[in-house]
Amino acid sequence: MVTLDLKDLAKYPFLKESQTYIGAISSSLEHYLESTGGRVAIREAMLMLEHALSFSGKETPSIPEIPPEKEAVMTIIATYPVSRIMVSCAQDRMLIERLVRYQAWVVFAFLQDEEPEIKRFIRRSIGLPETGMDISVIDYIPVASRMAEERWRLVNRVVEKGKVRIRPEEYDEIVRERLRYIMSRNLPLKVPSRICDQVKPAIERIKAEWQKKVLEEFGQVEESAFPPCMQAILGALTGHGHLTHMARFAVTAFLHNIGMDNTRIIELYGSVPNFDLRKTLYQVEHISGRGGTSNEYISPLCATMRTHGICVHPDSICSRVTHPLSYYKLKKRDLNKQKYQKQVKDPDESMKKRVESEGDQSDTNTPDCIPSSTDNKYKDEKST
Repeated sequence: MVTLDLKDLAKYPFLKESQTYIGAISSSLEHYLESTGGRVAIREAMLMLEHALSFSGKETPSIPEIPPEKEAVMTIIATYPVSRIMVSCAQDRMLIERLVRYQAWVVFAFLQDEEPEIKRFIRRSIGLPETGMDISVIDYIPVASRMAEERWRLVNRVVEKGKVRIRPEEYDEIVRERLRYIMSRNLPLKVPSRICDQVKPAIERIKAEWQKKVLEEFGQVEESAFPPCMQAILGALTGHGHLTHMARFAVTAFLHNIGMDNTRIIELYGSVPNFDLRKTLYQVEHISGRGGTSNEYISPLCATMRTHGICVHPDSICSRVTHPLSYYKLKKRDLNKQKYQKQVKDPDESMKKRVESEGDQSDTNTPDCIPSSTDNKYKDEKST
C-alpha cells in the first residue's frame, strides 16, 4: 500500500487522491473560484497555459518547485482542474492539446527521480501494468501514434500474444503519452456557464496569447509549405475530384488552424460538383468553432490520416513529424531560410524584385498564396 504525502499530490494532481483532497477545501467550485485561493489558482492556471503555449515538446521541461507551505501546495493541486476548466470554456482544441502535452511532460519530468513504488502506483492509476515490460496492443497504438521516432512504430516492436514489449528505459515515456491520451480524451469538460463567466477574463487573455502564438508559428498562409496529404486533397478539390468526409474535415481544419479565413476556405469548395453554399458554410463554420457550438477542431494526426487512406506521397519531412501542422511549420521554416540565403547571395537581384513588386499597383505577385476563385488577383492572407 502506497502512502502519498502532500508533495506527491502536488506532483501528480491528476490522481483521484489529489482531486479528492482539493475537493474538500470548499463547498462548491463557484465559491472556491471567488475566494482568495481560487483567484490565485486562476492566476497560476494562466501561467501554466502560457508555459504550455511556449513548450516545444522536444525536451523535458524544468521541474516546478514544490513549496513546503500547505496553502501553496493546495494551490498547485487546484491549478490542474482550474486549467482544464479554462480550456474547456475556451473550446479550442489546439489549446487543449497544448495544455495536456505540457502537463504530461511535467509528470514525465517528475518521474525521472521518482521512487519505484510511486511509479508502480501511477502506472496502475492510468491503466498500465504495475510490473512487467509489455502492454496490450490496444493500449499501445493510441500512445505510440503520438511519437515520431521510428522505434515506436508497431512494425519495429516485439509483439507476442497481443502484447507489445517495452524496454525498461522506455516505460516512463509510455506513461507520459498514456497520460496525455487520457487527459485529452476527457476534454473538453461540460462546464456550467456561470463557472465559465467567472474565468472569462483569464480565458480572453489566454485566447489572445494563443492567437499571437498562431501568428508567430504560421504567419502568412503558403501553399508551397503544405504537406503532401493536404496538397493532394486540395488538388482533388480544384480538379473536381471526389472527397471523403474525413478528407474534407482534415483539409478544412488544417486551413483554419494555419489562419486562413473561412470565406477563402469556402471558395476552395466552389469547384466541387453539386456545390451547396449553405451546407459548405455550415460545415466550415462548425469545424472552425463559429457555428454556434464554439468547439474549434484541430486537423487529424498523421496516424489518423494513414488510417483513413489520405496520407499520400509522404516525403522526408513526413518521417520527422506526427501532425500535418508540424510539417507545415518545418517546411515553411525551410522555405524562409532558402529565401533568406538567396537574398544574401544575390542582394542586387532581391532589391530589383522588391522594387518591381512595390511598383506593381495591382499586387498580383504572391505565388505562395492560395488564390481566390472569385478574384483574378492574388492577395496576401491575413492570419486570424
